[in-house]
Amino acid sequence: MIISWEEYFMGVAMMSAFRSKDPSTQVGACIVNTDKKIISLGYNGFPFSKDDNDKLYPWGREGNLLDTKYPYVVHAELNAILNSRADLRGCTIYVTLFPCNECCKAIVQSGIKEMVYVSNKYADTDSTKASAKMLENAGIVCRQYKMSGKEISLKV
Repeated sequence: MIISWEEYFMGVAMMSAFRSKDPSTQVGACIVNTDKKIISLGYNGFPFSKDDNDKLYPWGREGNLLDTKYPYVVHAELNAILNSRADLRGCTIYVTLFPCNECCKAIVQSGIKEMVYVSNKYADTDSTKASAKMLENAGIVCRQYKMSGKEISLKV
């Protein structure tokens, strides 16, 4: 069996998501240039620290903001952008979850021209609506990936 380039790149994004230790939402990203070369990968996780960052930051979702993951976690898209050493202008980002507005700012500013995503479970939120507006205004092609029967289960 041979898979398409798109299946391959989304598969790499999905495999990257499995690196995330987030117990509720694992997200992966894969940035590809126009020559079909993988430029960078990312998954959602905590910032680098000299100590075990799993003990420094919480994965909780409720309670006092500082006791949750939200002020600390670096999203997959931003990690992929920050991990890159290449020029991202004209690239495509494959991501397992539609990006939040903060990640969309980085996507737009990096010069990425296409975004392919699997899930948009937060479609009705203001963050996702802001993301869609920024992507459209920047002229970034945005489309949902359609699986071809080769399903991988993630916590998205």
